Amino acid sequence: MMAEPLDAEDAKLVVLARSAMARAETGSGAPVGLSALQVTALQTAVAAAVSNRAAGLEAAVPVAGSADDAGIAAVREISATAAVIITDGAGNVLHEHAGCGLSGKP
Repeated sequence: MMAEPLDAEDAKLVVLARSAMARAETGSGAPVGLSALQVTALQTAVAAAVSNRAAGLEAAVPVAGSADDAGIAAVREISATAAVIITDGAGNVLHEHAGCGLSGKP
C-alpha cells in the first residue's frame, strides 16, 4: 500500500536523506550486523543524534527502510512528534508514520 503524496517540505526531506545516504553524511546511519550487535541504520542515526546531545528530531527518513524498523521506537522516544517517512531505495514513499516533522501536519 502506497502512502499519500508528501507535501513539499517532507518531499525535500526524502531528497536530503537519499543524498546523505549516498555520501554517508552526518545524520545518516548504516546498519550494523555483527554476531554480538544488530542495529538498524535508523537506530544508528538516532544513537548518533543522542550521543551528540541533540534535543530531539524533527523527522527521520529511512531510505530503503522498513515500517517495522526498531529505530522508529527510538525516534518516538526522543521526539514523539517527529515524522518518520519510509522510502524504497529510489525515494518512493512506502509508509509515513504520523508526526509533525517540518510540515507541522500530523
